[in-house]
Amino acid sequence: MKKLNILSTFVAASFVTTTSFAGLLDKDVDYATLPPAVQQAIAQYAQGATIESVEERLTKEEGLKVYKVEAKKADGTEIEFEVDTAGQLIELEKD
Repeated sequence: MKKLNILSTFVAASFVTTTSFAGLLDKDVDYATLPPAVQQAIAQYAQGATIESVEERLTKEEGLKVYKVEAKKADGTEIEFEVDTAGQLIELEKD
């Protein structure tokens, strides 16, 4: 029973630590320094909107590098999306 409690405590602590520090690895990046495939994908999915920020991050689940992009169209519509290092769309949101 004592081993089970120790294991449960370790698993819970690992989960809290992982979710708490996941955002610390995110960093703002300059569009010009991105790989060409990522730049092309950003231009495609931004649909002519002004790029407000590009953030490099590691996904919690797989530890993969993705780029989160925030953009704003002239009419005020906000677009957020993520692409992977190959330029494949991971997620797209429009507000």
